[in-house]
Amino acid sequence: MKKILVAVLVLVASTTSVFAIDTNKYEVFNKMNNASTFNGLVRYLEVDYDQAEQLELVFSMTEKKMESALKNDNEVAAEKAMYFNLGNVKSVLSEEQYKKYLVLINVSVYNNNTDTYIAGL
Repeated sequence: MKKILVAVLVLVASTTSVFAIDTNKYEVFNKMNNASTFNGLVRYLEVDYDQAEQLELVFSMTEKKMESALKNDNEVAAEKAMYFNLGNVKSVLSEEQYKKYLVLINVSVYNNNTDTYIAGL
């Protein structure tokens, strides 16, 4: 089922890459590395010190990938950066923490753009 969903998402992403990239759904990933946002997220998810360090690294790498994708107006690269973030965060957090993370991401994206929903891996 996951493979089918990923295939559909890749198909949709590749067909929509002709149009200008919608930065609203990706902005949330650039803001995760902000100190106050990161500290609030760490408290909300109740992560330990090791998890916080790993998340900080993931968010830093995601921010670089996302900035490059948005600068080049490349939606496929932005999607890859988003899935990079989601996959790595999932490996760092517990299942309960990851669900809370997805809810937070989706609420943030929804507040910026009502047409977008990010499904977890």
